[in-house]
Amino acid sequence: QLAESGGGSVQAGGSLRLSCQASGYTYSSYCMGWLRQIPGKGREEVAAIDDDGTIRYADSVKGRFTISKDQAKDTLYLQMNSLKPEETGMYYCAASNVPWASYSRLRESDYNFWGQGTHITVSS
Repeated sequence: QLAESGGGSVQAGGSLRLSCQASGYTYSSYCMGWLRQIPGKGREEVAAIDDDGTIRYADSVKGRFTISKDQAKDTLYLQMNSLKPEETGMYYCAASNVPWASYSRLRESDYNFWGQGTHITVSS
């Protein structure tokens, strides 16, 4: 089970940190990602960290978002800085064990396990 927290409302240019607590299953061998769903669009991967520590970001968030994980706490994080109004939406934590997870940006369908999502609102 994956459970996100940390969503909320923030003004443009502000910051939020999302957390994803894993429980009931070990995801240490999985690629862990953060995906977001903007109204009217599908879920897109914004950041991911593979089991070997490889990290990737969507171009739109590079330099502003930071993904990290604490293995001891089974927790995944997403630090989001300089947030923009168009980034308002639902943010999901997810896990994937597809073979290409370490070298390719994943699609929504590549992720096997999902949290319930947390909503962020960025006001202008």
